[in-house]
Amino acid sequence: MAIRVLLADDQTMVRNGFRLILEAERDIDVVAEAGDGVTALRLARELRPDVSLLDIRMPGLDGLEVTSRLAGPQTTEPLRVVVVTTFDVDEYVHTALEGGAVGFLLKDAGPAMLIEAVRAAARGDALVSPQITVRLLRHFAGKGRQSAPEPHPHGLTDREVDIARAVAQGLTNTEVAGHLFVSLSTVKTHLGSIQAKLQTRNRVEIAAWAYTSGLMAEAD
Repeated sequence: MAIRVLLADDQTMVRNGFRLILEAERDIDVVAEAGDGVTALRLARELRPDVSLLDIRMPGLDGLEVTSRLAGPQTTEPLRVVVVTTFDVDEYVHTALEGGAVGFLLKDAGPAMLIEAVRAAARGDALVSPQITVRLLRHFAGKGRQSAPEPHPHGLTDREVDIARAVAQGLTNTEVAGHLFVSLSTVKTHLGSIQAKLQTRNRVEIAAWAYTSGLMAEAD
């Protein structure tokens, strides 16, 4: 079945452009559009699309607030949200991901990246524009980064630590499998175990934890 997408942007030309790009793909169907945050929130709750693409600066409610209401920690049945914006601002990125977004994409990232962000979100992965990924993850570490992490933090096995570190380096599941010489299904099983042990919701939060906990200090 096609991935059902909601587009929310206050610029009609942007929505039209995104629709043309996405609906050229056989596995993607744009089911609704919104030009403001209030309408986006209502349509997302009514239609429960597989992926919601939200701009940040919209009238009514901004995209960050809509993201929090649709996907935040307090949400019992969170939706998958990808924030797509012109503004490469650390505060926006951090707030979006803290609010439950599974992706953060710049509008100039290109059609291929937009399509991949939708597909990644639909399958439960996360995608952040490459030009901000490293800066973003180091932002999570801040000044509290440890220099000597525990050998098995939160009860993670050695293999789970390896996978968490690979995720924090920005590798996809397929790339992790190739890097560690394991099957794709093994990677997915370990990721599920890691999320349960760390109480994280997606790979972005796993990556954030890896930097915050000091796990990446050994990789520097």
